[in-house]
Amino acid sequence: MTNLRKLTSLALCAALALSTLAGCSGSSSSEAANASSSASTSVASTSGAEGETYTVGICQLVEHDALDAATQGFKDALTDALGDSVKFDEQNAQNDPATCATIANSFVSSNVDLILANATPALQAAAAATSDIPILGTSVTEYGVALGLEDFTGVVGGNISGTSDLAPLDEQAAMLAEWFPDAEKVGLLYCSAEPNSQYQVDMVKAELEKLGYTATLYPFSDSNDLSSVCTTAASESDVLYVPTDNTVANNTGIVDNICRPAGVPVVVGEEGICAGCGVATLSISYYDLGYTTGEMAAKILTGEADVSEMAIEYTSATKKYNAAICEELNLTPPEGYEAIEG
Repeated sequence: MTNLRKLTSLALCAALALSTLAGCSGSSSSEAANASSSASTSVASTSGAEGETYTVGICQLVEHDALDAATQGFKDALTDALGDSVKFDEQNAQNDPATCATIANSFVSSNVDLILANATPALQAAAAATSDIPILGTSVTEYGVALGLEDFTGVVGGNISGTSDLAPLDEQAAMLAEWFPDAEKVGLLYCSAEPNSQYQVDMVKAELEKLGYTATLYPFSDSNDLSSVCTTAASESDVLYVPTDNTVANNTGIVDNICRPAGVPVVVGEEGICAGCGVATLSISYYDLGYTTGEMAAKILTGEADVSEMAIEYTSATKKYNAAICEELNLTPPEGYEAIEG
């Protein structure tokens, strides 16, 4: 009996020891498991952040060199910043504002992460389509005019920001005077359906009149009446001025075929138009403009910046000339102008 009690006691001690060891072992395993789980969660979280993908909708008003360059710069900047994690849904409205609206609404339905609106009608359509999805404009001249903002001070607010292609308008008027000091009559040719074109010619007209020119507006409603209005403007003017106008940019051949044979030089607000029909421009790089917009987009998508607080950004302008047209019209560029390449 005594031996039995001893054996039982020993068995109980052994069981207690095993239980204690098992408990200690279980605690260590649990802590290790928890640590492992915590590490896995941390890795998963990091991996998720790195592996997150973004869809960016791009609505471009029309195909021409300037807008194409801006879109390419935008895509390159986002790809440089985010690599393969960003995907683009790129659509072109073929110069139809109604199609811009359809595209913008499709982006909203698809719940894209950000919208690039390339040109004013695209920006207006995107702004009408959503107040939630971040929108960045590019190739937009004046955001206050484009969006009907009173007392615009540089920050749109809400879900909209972007970049402006506005080169200083007083300097554009001064450039025209530098090239043609003896001219008297300047015709300003522009599409009246583009509010930013209207804004530019109004400003340039006032600056030209300060310089002593007679400045006359020659608005056309769309590409269908561009030829007739341009013919009238060329016959009544010593020099024509064209702003950063998308319709002219898409139809430079019409302007060139009228003005060059008539010996009427065209000063323009953008390099792509100048390459097609102009003699001189104070122009920005649309690729650089788009790249800046892409850098802004990367900050928005990664949470580094709040679109509602981002000011509209600008880029510097360069004086350029069209060597071929200048040679044909016997014009010698003033000093400080670069020839347009290509």
